[in-house]
This record gives sequence, C-alpha cells and structure tokens, in this order.
Amino acid sequence: MNVLICDPISPKGIALFKQRPEFKVTVLDKRLSEAELIPLVGEVEAMVVRSETKISKKILEAATKLRVVGRAGVGVDNVDVEAATQRGVVVMNTPGGNTITTAELTFFMLGALARHIGPAHSSMVAGKWDRKLFQGTELSGKTLGVLGMGRIGGEVAKRALAFNMRVVAYDPFLTEARARQLGVELVPEADAIYKAADFITVHMPVTEQTRGMLNADAFAKMKPGVRIVNCARGEIIQEKDLVAALESKKIGGVALDVFAEEPLPADHVFRKLPNVLLTPHLGASTSEAQEKCGLEVAEIIAAYLLTGEVRNAVNLPFIDAKTFEEVQPYLLLGEKLGKLLGQLSPANVDRIHVTYGGKARELPNIDPITRSILMGFLQAGAIKDVNNVNVRAATAAAGITVEEKKSDEPVTFNEWLHVSVTAGKEKVSAGGTFFGSPNNPRIVRLFSQPTEIVPSGVVFLMNNKDRPGIVGYIGTLMAKHKVNIASMSLSRDAAGGEALTVLNLDSVPPTSLLEEIQTDPDISNVRVVKL
Repeated sequence: MNVLICDPISPKGIALFKQRPEFKVTVLDKRLSEAELIPLVGEVEAMVVRSETKISKKILEAATKLRVVGRAGVGVDNVDVEAATQRGVVVMNTPGGNTITTAELTFFMLGALARHIGPAHSSMVAGKWDRKLFQGTELSGKTLGVLGMGRIGGEVAKRALAFNMRVVAYDPFLTEARARQLGVELVPEADAIYKAADFITVHMPVTEQTRGMLNADAFAKMKPGVRIVNCARGEIIQEKDLVAALESKKIGGVALDVFAEEPLPADHVFRKLPNVLLTPHLGASTSEAQEKCGLEVAEIIAAYLLTGEVRNAVNLPFIDAKTFEEVQPYLLLGEKLGKLLGQLSPANVDRIHVTYGGKARELPNIDPITRSILMGFLQAGAIKDVNNVNVRAATAAAGITVEEKKSDEPVTFNEWLHVSVTAGKEKVSAGGTFFGSPNNPRIVRLFSQPTEIVPSGVVFLMNNKDRPGIVGYIGTLMAKHKVNIASMSLSRDAAGGEALTVLNLDSVPPTSLLEEIQTDPDISNVRVVKL
C-alpha cells in the first residue's frame, strides 16, 4: 500500500510506517502545489499532511485509490472534507497530540498581553527603560471567556483556574455536568462572554457558524480594553473589524498565532500596530507535540489500512478495536440483508428502517452496521464507488431517509437485525440472526414469513400454492437444466395456502428454466438474487 507523506512529520512516525512491510512510503522533501501533487497521487492509498499541503477536490479526484488522509494536528481546513466524503476517503486528525502545547502557548500569550511583554522587550532592545509605559494587570481575579471548550479550551481553563481567574465558557456541545466538572461557568450564548470577560480566548473550529463570528458587532458588546487571544483559526476573526477596534482602543490588545491568510503578508497592518502580539502559527510547534502527532497519525492510518479500525475521523464516527470486534459479525449480515433487499425492492425507494433487537440493541455503536446495510442496498442497485465513508451521503443523495431503532420488544432470536425498505405504499423486509456462532449468519425472515437462507451465492425465490408434489416438481426441473440445489427452505401461511420457497443454488439458473417454472399457474414471483 502506497503512503505519501506530504509535509514534515516526526521521524518516529515515518519509521513506524516503514517498519511495516505492507507499506511503500514516499516522503516529499518540499511542499508541492496542487498541480505538482496531482501526477503523484494516482496509486496512493494514504496521504499524510500537516497544515502546509492543501488536499483539494482536484487532488482527491486524481487519487483514485486513496482511502485515507491523515492530518498531523487538529484542524483539517486544508482538506476538502466534503469532497473526501463524497469520494469515500476517511479524513483523520490527531487532536491529542498538540493539546497541551497549544494550551500552554495560549496561556503564555494571556500573560504576555497582561504584562506587555512583547512591546516591553522591543523597547529594551531599542535601548529604552520605560517602566511606567508598560504597567500591566494581574490575571488573578479577572474573568476569562473561553469560546470553545474542547480539549484545548479545557486545558486552558485548568491553567486559568490555577491563576485564580473566573472562567466563563461558551460551547454549544458542552453539558452542564461537564462544565461543573471543569469548574467553569457555562453560558448559553457567546454574547454573555463578550459582556463579562476581561480576556477572551478562541478554541473553535472554522464552520459556517464560527467564520467571522468575532466582528464589529461582537467587539461592540465587549468590555472596553478587553484582550483577545486566538490560537485556533484565523478565519474566526474578521480582521478588518479587529484592526478598527484596536485603533479605537476598544480592544486593549490581541495575541494572534493564526491568520486568515498564512503566511501573514509582509505588509499586513497587524505588523504595524503596537497592541498586537504575533507568532507564526506556533500552536503545535514543540518537539513533544510534533513527535506525538507524527506517531499518532502513523498509528491511526496504519490501523485503518490494516484492520479497518477508525480513530479520530472527522467524517466517520469513531470505532475502536474493541467495538469493531463486537460489531464485525453484524457487518456481513447487514451487508447481505441490504444486498438482498436491494434486488427485491420496488423502484423509487424512499425509506429504509433498521431495527436492532435482542443482544444487538446492546451494541455500543450501531452506525457501522447501518452503513453496511446501506452499502449492500446501494451496490445491489448498481450505484458505484460507495463505501462506508460516503454511503450515508450517497443514500441521502438518492432521496432515501434512513431510520434506526433499538427495540425492546421480545424477539425469537438472541441477536436480531431487521430491515424494511419502503417505496410509497409498497414495502419489503428481511430479518437476520446467527445460528450457533457469529460466523454463521442466516436470513430467517423475508416478506414477513419465516425462512432460512444461507446469505451467500445464488438464491432462488418463488411464491407458490402449497400443494403436494411442488418440491419434487421444482427439483426435477432444476435437474433437467443441470442446476444443483445446495439447500432449501419452505414456509407457508396455512396448509394449502400461500408458500414461500427459497433455494440456495450452486449456479445461476438459465432463463429457459425460469420461463418453464413460471408456466405453472400455482407459481408466481420467481426471482434470482446474488448474495
């Protein structure tokens, strides 16, 4: 498997890749442009980047064998995640590797702003001794507003509390219980931060909601002289509005490690303002962080390529090795159920409903199983280039609503997986379980009738009237056309009523056989599916 390392990472991370004989590793010695990179990615299955290389839609389209992009760091805004998802490429990051180093830089910047360390140093280098000019303020007793209480925000809060600061946090995903555990005050909206904080620090990703959120309106709501630190993403701050707020002294000072355009242009106005502290995106730039990120990105990519384990994916739910082991038997069963129904369902399906019963409802993560069902269903419908990364997006694009339910209703089997597919008023369904062991899946319900289908190979299905001699008749016809029956399942609604006959065959029956069977007036709905 070809691994392309586009940006510098820890030598230990590179060594981890190279020690595996399954990987052929190429390390680029400089950053390449999109045009330079495209000819190199055709056979690549994994790409490793930091913040320098941009993985664009064009690169993803050229990398036809690409399975995973690993970002040695937190932010993935240099990767077109939407295009990667559409192409079925997992995008992973390493959020733990630079947590401490970024939190420490943030806190050092808070202190530097509070005590004017940057301009005081410049003054000293210029030969001056202006003690009164650089009178600062204590952090103790001040209010720190934290925008985004993820890993880094949480670590910053710990350090602020140790300095006797009051910490007020805004994060739509932070629970009250977690806020209490961290010792911070949770507020329902960012405006409360703006009104209360003496210092504000930003730890949010760039989204449609956060892009430019620190703008003129936000600055107007803040305390006069507030100080702001941004070690997250430059796009979160509206730079033109920030310059105006700094020049008017509404903002007392700002410390920036990230910028909307990087590298920061040589003539940028930030370089000329006295109340601005600048660093060149140093959040993750410690030897410890680089080693952690390099090793972690190598480990998560290797685990995904070799075992299917997914960690730190930004476009696929997390599944650790233990969970993967628990759900793995259901993945095959789910795919077979989806594939079966994909070949039996009516046109214009608008809804797929998946029910987890018995021990299946206790699974910690059912998403991979649902994805396997959808993959089987869409692939049976000849939808190409679908995998577990893009399958939900592909299903939604097809106009199909997916519903999942963990049912407490009693079931006949210890493990129960049931899928129903709806097209308007028409519906087909199938249910599956395991016989004896997870390695022995069976489809045990079809069209609401009991059955027993080995979900493999060629399966012949028909509805027929329950009459004497029907089994012998079918067997004789199969023998006549040299088709061998591997197994048979018969079920009926009542003696002499309607029956469902299912045969596992060793080969695909010829058209002539199917036509001859259908001449019998008691036989209908003859179908052949491949599992």
